[in-house]
Amino acid sequence: MNCDRIFNEIYGREPEGIAFCPYRVCPIGAHSDHNLGKITGFAIDKGISIAYSAKQNGVVELVSLQFDKRAQWHVSSVPGAKTNDWADYLRGATWALGKKHALHTGICGVIEGSLPIGGLSSSAAVILSFLSALCRVNGISLTGQELIDVAYDAELNYVGVSVGKLDQSCEVLGKKDHLLYLDTKDGSYELIPAPTSMKPWKIAVFFSGLEHSLAGSKFNMRVDELRAGVYALQAFSGAEYGKFGEANARNVPYDVYLRYKDRLPAPWARRCEHWYTEFRRVEAGAEAWRRGDVEEYGKLSFESGLSSIKNWESGAPEQIKLYEIMTRTDGIYGGRFSGAGFKGCCMALIDPAYEESITEKVTREYLAAFPHLSDKFSVHICESANGADT
Repeated sequence: MNCDRIFNEIYGREPEGIAFCPYRVCPIGAHSDHNLGKITGFAIDKGISIAYSAKQNGVVELVSLQFDKRAQWHVSSVPGAKTNDWADYLRGATWALGKKHALHTGICGVIEGSLPIGGLSSSAAVILSFLSALCRVNGISLTGQELIDVAYDAELNYVGVSVGKLDQSCEVLGKKDHLLYLDTKDGSYELIPAPTSMKPWKIAVFFSGLEHSLAGSKFNMRVDELRAGVYALQAFSGAEYGKFGEANARNVPYDVYLRYKDRLPAPWARRCEHWYTEFRRVEAGAEAWRRGDVEEYGKLSFESGLSSIKNWESGAPEQIKLYEIMTRTDGIYGGRFSGAGFKGCCMALIDPAYEESITEKVTREYLAAFPHLSDKFSVHICESANGADT
């Protein structure tokens, strides 16, 4: 970790604190939380750290080790619209927290991510770590659910990404060696321990070398296509419906989808097919984990990845190639795109005994297809971890 050293170099003193939030992976449950689906996921032992100190004048001054531009604003006068740079997520966090609590103290800080950006929900992680720091200097105490809600408000209503609460929930509620099984409809969740009978497992992250941005991807369009399909299903079935933005797949039963799906335009039908089948995969995956069957859980994760390609139609060619390599590599139980699936990375649950051979094979085959990414592609072996401090 370098953020504390860089802070000292910039400000000539030690930081008052270091806030940390882990990244997350979601092996099953992708592209469903925005329509109140169920998800499974883990926090991992890599994430975002912020070395910080209080600024009594209320100014927020941040430096990122991943981006060049320094960002600055005041806690009581956050810009009303995003400025389309890396700090929009943190302006949004200040804005969202300020709606609920009086803010009087700012911070100066240095932000550092321990893995490349793209696919591990670094946007939610940086929001959550920043909120932890901003709350501490302002004497604010938030529950885990309040922290999730404020971070969600920032990304949805300030940055403008049609997210659900998957990312924030995994990064706050996660517990080492436990699978988070969350119903985003009501926030209820279960932390399912890995049984002692389960085969050994770790989490591998294969970074494609391509950075992504949810705000600049087709993420919002895919969500709108799903909602359009749901809206049509409500009309076909004679159900009451209101505004388009209120259409939600969770409120349309599976049998209604099966009855009317052939009447939907093909893209809308594919988005619905992903949502409804992913819901069933999550439920089956949670039960597989409960039994200690990591191989079955991994198989369902591979199925989730295939549905993301065929039905959600996400994934750059590089990601799809990574996924294909993963499916034919010994020692990988299962995996899929991580994050929104537009560039970024893939994740996999692996048998640690195969760690070296997995790294060698995936690297060799991927770079044979994309040799120009040899200086950007990377493999990271991680473990599950506890969520962010609240």
